[in-house]
Amino acid sequence: MPLPPKVQSVDVLPNHCLGLHFDNGETGVLDIKPYLDFGVFARLRDPQAFAQVAVSFDTVGWPCGVDLDPAFVYEKSRVKSPA
Repeated sequence: MPLPPKVQSVDVLPNHCLGLHFDNGETGVLDIKPYLDFGVFARLRDPQAFAQVAVSFDTVGWPCGVDLDPAFVYEKSRVKSPA
């Protein structure tokens, strides 16, 4: 199985979504809302905590200890190929 593209940058979007830019030129939107009722993800319900997202080790993570698997980020994002 090939490695997923690396996250190069992340933007906070409204409604607990992330705008993602991958190293293969693709962009995507990841909706975190479906996961906010599970385990550590509950920490991200607070908009201020959610807004602290950053690129970390080729994926995204938060200072509160939440990080996401790179394959999950890519597979669950609504990805658009470069124009």
